[in-house]
Amino acid sequence: MQTEIGALKKMMAQLDAEGKVHYQLPIGDQLVPLNELIGKSLTLTYHQHISCSHCGRKTKKSFSQGYCYPCMQKLAQCDMCIMKPETCHFEQGTCREPEWGEKNCFIPHYVYLANTSGLKVGITRHTQIPTRWIDQGATQALPIFKVNTRLQSGLVEIALAEFVADKTNWRTMLKGNAEPMDLTEKAQELIPKISEKLDGLRLKFGEDSVEQLSESIVELNFPVEQFPTKITSHNFDKNPEVSGTLVGIKGQYLFFDTGVINIRKFSSYHIDLSVN
Repeated sequence: MQTEIGALKKMMAQLDAEGKVHYQLPIGDQLVPLNELIGKSLTLTYHQHISCSHCGRKTKKSFSQGYCYPCMQKLAQCDMCIMKPETCHFEQGTCREPEWGEKNCFIPHYVYLANTSGLKVGITRHTQIPTRWIDQGATQALPIFKVNTRLQSGLVEIALAEFVADKTNWRTMLKGNAEPMDLTEKAQELIPKISEKLDGLRLKFGEDSVEQLSESIVELNFPVEQFPTKITSHNFDKNPEVSGTLVGIKGQYLFFDTGVINIRKFSSYHIDLSVN
């Protein structure tokens, strides 16, 4: 099998009823099923062309995982407040794209606990469950709060981040699955520690702005036959050809017997894939 040359996008993934993650790799208009390729020898070839995922123009360098520099500077989805939602500046009238902000930031968000390289707190739009957990390589996840806006989710997250990590150690995550933990128990330990801050948020934004949830833990099983013992990263900017036997997929990483590659990092790179 060989695909046509096309722009790479982050992997799409679905979680089935048994908790297994199924991946597809978008290359141009093609969707390549990946789980069935594990154990086979693949080659990804970069063809020295990057096109902005928003406007389509050719760019020498990809910014913010797939954009040209002008789009990175003007799009709300590339603003720092997307990474740090507690810095939302919509009310100040300085949002880059107010209509985009209303559609994407003034909608329900969830604050969750996840087990990635260990326990962490995170946030996501309601439409991105369980995609966000899959992208982070979480083997367990538990929504603990539902809030009305992205700003509110960020404020709850930074309150919890005083007691638990808000980032994943990606190297640790790639080397294996973290030990299972009782996320419900962890939530019960953490929530009382931020009760005063939650009361303050409800006073400021309304009693219904932060809803505590009682959900079941979601278990995620990634298609990995072999974890790397040493992390060696492939990079299209240094070597346009990535070859090896595909031995697993986790988060947005492909595991080859020759090293790993972060697919999301190379969004908008024009590649093709061949099964050797």
